[in-house]
Amino acid sequence: MPFALSPDLAFILIFALRMVIAAAFVVTASVITERAGPAIGALVATLPISAGPSYIFLSLDHDALFIAQSALASLPVNAATVVFGLIYIVLAQRHGSWFSLGVGIVVWSILVLSVRLFAWSLTAGLIANAVAFAVCLPLVQRYRAVKMPLITRRWYDIPLRATMVAVLVATVVGVSNLVGPTISGIFAIFPIVFVSLMLILHPRIGGPPTAAVIANGLWGLIGFGTAIAVLHLAALHLGSAPALCLALATCVGWNLGLWGYERRRPVAN
Repeated sequence: MPFALSPDLAFILIFALRMVIAAAFVVTASVITERAGPAIGALVATLPISAGPSYIFLSLDHDALFIAQSALASLPVNAATVVFGLIYIVLAQRHGSWFSLGVGIVVWSILVLSVRLFAWSLTAGLIANAVAFAVCLPLVQRYRAVKMPLITRRWYDIPLRATMVAVLVATVVGVSNLVGPTISGIFAIFPIVFVSLMLILHPRIGGPPTAAVIANGLWGLIGFGTAIAVLHLAALHLGSAPALCLALATCVGWNLGLWGYERRRPVAN
């Protein structure tokens, strides 16, 4: 008699597999970050390390329209993440990790709650991102160039990051049927990678160097926001799978462009 899994056991195993795959994404990205240095690490941090698995698994459970609507909700949240980064960067110059991160999360939460009050269009989401970048990027420019101390990895670093991302993905996928595309889109791009970097690096190397990593990473969010817009449009016209591929290509292409620009920029004496 062939062995057959019960529906409940199959659901649990698939759910666990999704968490493991998401954790593997962040572990790989963490290793690259540590070996390549903070400048490349900032760009790696703005790749869809947590949002990518979240959207992939959402696409397995929902149709392309759900993905498009979720991406539309994610777009203004990306602008809120830019403001969150600015708040942390400024506070981290003089304050500890928990205070700097806590205030940033409170501001992010208030902005996200405000996002839910409006019916966002693609144009409105793009305008919100443009305003956030226009205001925040010049303000963080002075904090980007900081001499980075040697970063040594501790045993709990990667497990902590992997666990945080796995829990986030599990939350997004688990509640998506209950909360709909808007809340799913908000949860999908919660800045879990930035948060994990702040919690791990700030106590070890100090606020200004950690803030420098985040300040460099904010430039990567331009590509990430563009990728969200691409995901929305492509999901409507091409379907989920091509849309996810195009969104990933957008993120990677933008960050490769930033990397190339930084390599060619003359170093000031």
